Amino acid sequence: MSESDNQAQNYDPAELSRSLMEITAQSQKLVQDFLERQQSMENISMDDSLHMSRLFQDMYGRLLNDPVGLVQAQMSYWQDYMQVMQNSAMRMMGMETEPVVRADPSDKRFKDEAWEANPLFDFIKQSYLLTADYVHNTVRSVEGLDEKEARKVDFYTRQFVNALSPSNFVATNPEVLQKTMETGGQNLLNGLQKLLEDLEQGNGELKIRMTHPEAYTVGKDLAVTPGKVVYQNDLMQLIQYEPATEKVHKRPILITPPWINKYYILDLKPGNSVIRGLVEQGHTVFVISWRNPTPELAEKGFDDYMLEGPLAAMDVVEEITGESEINMVGYCLGGTLLGCTLAYCASQGDKRPHSGTFFVSLLDFDSPGDLELFIDEEQLGVLERQMDERGVLKGSQMATAMNMLRDNDLIWSFFVNNYLHGEDPFPFDLLYWNQDSTNLPRRMHSFYLRNMYQKNKLREPGAIELNGVPIDLSKVTAPAYYISTERDHIAPWKATYEGARLLNSNVRFTLGGSGHIAGIVNPPQKNKYCYWTNPKAGKLPANPDDWFENAERHEGSWWPDWHRWLANKGGAKVEARPVGSKKYQPIEDAPGSYVKERHD
Repeated sequence: MSESDNQAQNYDPAELSRSLMEITAQSQKLVQDFLERQQSMENISMDDSLHMSRLFQDMYGRLLNDPVGLVQAQMSYWQDYMQVMQNSAMRMMGMETEPVVRADPSDKRFKDEAWEANPLFDFIKQSYLLTADYVHNTVRSVEGLDEKEARKVDFYTRQFVNALSPSNFVATNPEVLQKTMETGGQNLLNGLQKLLEDLEQGNGELKIRMTHPEAYTVGKDLAVTPGKVVYQNDLMQLIQYEPATEKVHKRPILITPPWINKYYILDLKPGNSVIRGLVEQGHTVFVISWRNPTPELAEKGFDDYMLEGPLAAMDVVEEITGESEINMVGYCLGGTLLGCTLAYCASQGDKRPHSGTFFVSLLDFDSPGDLELFIDEEQLGVLERQMDERGVLKGSQMATAMNMLRDNDLIWSFFVNNYLHGEDPFPFDLLYWNQDSTNLPRRMHSFYLRNMYQKNKLREPGAIELNGVPIDLSKVTAPAYYISTERDHIAPWKATYEGARLLNSNVRFTLGGSGHIAGIVNPPQKNKYCYWTNPKAGKLPANPDDWFENAERHEGSWWPDWHRWLANKGGAKVEARPVGSKKYQPIEDAPGSYVKERHD
């Protein structure tokens, strides 16, 4: 007899009742606290709700303007639905039928065999998929909506439809029902307890954990490449890593990560650390570790991030290494800042940036993907009122927006696992990092959203000024390596491609497999995914499809290609350098203290 069978037979109803009473008492207090907190958010939430209500009312009005098309869609839907019902009745009588609609093979919600083998759950699944298709197709067929409004309606419709998936409910999920019978409902009690803990941890805001908060310790399990903090200011600590080879390339590397997340995405565990890989390739590596801002830093602007970030770091790197040429690297928003920094240096005659590597970075924000849907005038107004009140944008808000872009994978799968199955999520370093979010200063974030996402000024020469200097990307002549990823939902590769074309330099554009994170953190030993290069393209063609049509596919990680490129930019080998200098003595061991500051 299995362990689950024993649980099903031996659970104590009295103990189950006592547990329910304890959880009920705890939940009443949490709900009361939650409602009190929501009162302060009422006006902001009302603004956002009214905006979405007007958007959908407009869509409904336009939909009713085409009654013939609407009736045809409804008739087609009902015909298919009747076929599903008929097929289900035949299956229940032992006859074989072909499904009217099938789940996508990559859809993990319906991977359990009961969704197909059991006629009842197959009926539930097909009914849902058919209805979801009908809703999506109906919304997308509405004519006359502005393109961005149409995308926004489609996005929020998708959120609604995904939330109603039968996999998200106890009574219609065969795996959850089976587990509930096996454990005598203990899984639901465990899940309720986890739900209450997550509400309590989020101060009334539901923070669905993707991995256990104590699964890892930064500096012990993650971010363990040996190094020292050699400099710090209000916004960042600068880490220099200890050499792993007797000889190193002459030119050092300076990495600017995004400050929307923490730098250790590039130094997770030794086996998948981008930073350790560079050190082992014989490079002297420095990385900026951004501070997790508090309201006291509310007035720090985008130009402060440039001045106190890469520009301040370049001064330290030059003094420690004695080198006046530096290979620069930027990731995501850090890559956007890198582009600005290279243009700033070009305007000032500063020739220290010898090359630039851009990881999934937007410089042209004309088509930035679904994140654009959160950036219109009304929603920016809501965000700015929140930031005016708090001084920062809460890290949890940004994390939620990012997770909504892949809600089935990053929200609902954990909802089902944690609260319906009652299981702890699997320890996963990348998801632990994803939960460790950061706040964003009011002034900086408002500038970034309005001038780049909303108005796309960065692509226009001189339209943005930083520290009084007009930023012109066409003045950047340093050679560049541009890596984007095929399934990036944050910085779509065709959008990053357009940004790469703004640089007046020799750009090696590379397209990796997978997405925004997994496609970058893809060490060679895993032998995962693939990448495309097109070195024969010369100057990047105007159309990214033309570039891809003639690109060559390579199996595995893109890291070796980048390492070869960096080796050519690194210069001759010299004796490995000690960490720090007389002027910049080590302050503390890597990963430093700034990275351990939490937004909550």
